[in-house]
Amino acid sequence: MIPSWLWAVTIVVVVLVYTLESIYAIRHPHVVPFKEAVTWVSIYVTAAISFGIGLWIFMGADLGLEFIAGYITELSLSVDNLFVFILIMASFSVPGMYVQMLLQLGIVGALILRFIFILIGAAAIERFSWMFFIFGGFLIFTAFKLVFKHGERDKAEDSGLVNFLEKRLPITSEYHDNKFSVKIDGKFMFTPMVIVVISLFMTDIVFALDSIPAIFGLTDEPYIVFTANAFALMGLRQMYFLLDGLLERLIYLSYGLAFILAFIGVKLTLHAIHEQGIDVPEISTMASLGVIIATLAITVVTSLRATRKLRAIPVAIGEELEEIKQYQAEKRNDK
Repeated sequence: MIPSWLWAVTIVVVVLVYTLESIYAIRHPHVVPFKEAVTWVSIYVTAAISFGIGLWIFMGADLGLEFIAGYITELSLSVDNLFVFILIMASFSVPGMYVQMLLQLGIVGALILRFIFILIGAAAIERFSWMFFIFGGFLIFTAFKLVFKHGERDKAEDSGLVNFLEKRLPITSEYHDNKFSVKIDGKFMFTPMVIVVISLFMTDIVFALDSIPAIFGLTDEPYIVFTANAFALMGLRQMYFLLDGLLERLIYLSYGLAFILAFIGVKLTLHAIHEQGIDVPEISTMASLGVIIATLAITVVTSLRATRKLRAIPVAIGEELEEIKQYQAEKRNDK
């Protein structure tokens, strides 16, 4: 049982961190340079690992392992979320200096939505043990959906709601600094910023529906679920600039995530059967952590190797064409 004072301190610290991040992102719009991104991502990852070690020492090895497994899983899902954010930013031609502000709003929205879903999920699980069947089935369904879509990500900007709003709201065709609304010829109009934020929030809802059942498959402690999500989203704004470009090379990421979600879905289903009084083997947290880390490692390595070979093809063709041109030039000179 997590004491109330620890919950209170954690929530205050999380709110403070995200508030300061949001204020900085809004007041200092700029394209985050690589060095700054590396620094802040390193700080947040170190903080998460330190928090997990602290839980291990003061609250027990089980909670420490559950947090680490949950953090890695949620961070992986958040990275996949970033890919969709990149698509949204590109499709709406968001100026580079305003990307981090919009990202921060999307991240805060994700945290709020996940906190709400955590409360709902925790209450449902505590009252109805059969909810594990629903969570497990949903994760397996999501995994199959990812596989059959061949690793493609949804484009939130193509949704009906966004199209509906674009047709009915007075929206300017251009951005006006970081403003969400302006007056043009005395007429109140929204800027494309509004549509981008709505698209980000819609994406947050979709990913929250995946991430919350996934983390509940690793732990039934709401405190671990909340802190794993909070730490996974910290530094995501800077990670966007760190991974932008690299994400395009992680072509098998969705397949890796599909396997992880299916694995956790099976783990949840076994746990649900066990809760019904049927003696079935259950998957330990340590085994889950090993499967998650191994899957992500294989996914990243195979993705990078595959894309490196694909990139080498046009380079090789270009070199051959250059050699042909040089040969033809030499022949002309001989004549």
